[in-house]
Amino acid sequence: VQLVESGGGSVQPGGSLRLSCVASGFRFSAYGMSWYRQVPGKERELVAAINSAGLSTKYADSVKGRFTISRDNAKNTMYLQMDSLKYEDTALYYCNRGWESPYYPSWGQGTQVTVSS
Repeated sequence: VQLVESGGGSVQPGGSLRLSCVASGFRFSAYGMSWYRQVPGKERELVAAINSAGLSTKYADSVKGRFTISRDNAKNTMYLQMDSLKYEDTALYYCNRGWESPYYPSWGQGTQVTVSS
């Protein structure tokens, strides 16, 4: 199993980024997927989740209305469109299989998002 996150970077407040998560080693289209983020010294938190077909999504209250999760099962890829970024969105972002909780105990390298002026 491999989950590879990309698309992070440094942006000013109000800016946008699009993260990607490419999955391999399991039947991607059969499972819900999620984005998480972690700030040093804090626990990893669920940011958004999407079901296997891409028809149901859920978001942390802190990102509702600003972030959009989506997936392309033909490409084994999940996305996170992040708009109206705020300082507090600065974190290392990870993806994992699962809807309610992370399925895989080990995590990829993540992709760093830094919001600063």
